[in-house]
Amino acid sequence: MIDRKHGIYNGRNKSSAYKDLAWTVATSSDTSLDIKGQTKSTLDTIQDNLVELGSDKTRIVSAQVYIADMKFKSSMDAVWCEWFGENSQDWPQRACLGVDLDGDVLIEITVTAVR
Repeated sequence: MIDRKHGIYNGRNKSSAYKDLAWTVATSSDTSLDIKGQTKSTLDTIQDNLVELGSDKTRIVSAQVYIADMKFKSSMDAVWCEWFGENSQDWPQRACLGVDLDGDVLIEITVTAVR
């Protein structure tokens, strides 16, 4: 059975899980923040979503980061590395892409994790 968690947007769920895998996506709930603030907010939402599915950030195996402007990548990386910590066993595989995001959204992150 697929476990789906509805979010605030119609037509899509914020998270899904099947057997031992979980997927989630997030943006910052406060788009007035700079890239560091939006990154931290987005990562915290990712963690909350994963916990809701029986996982957590240490079990993320793959991540895709979408940034509105790649000039912010180094600032995003600083928050990312602090959030994941120094234990390389907790670091996921990651791709980072510059994309056109809606409104004042500076970052969107999607992950796959093990439950």
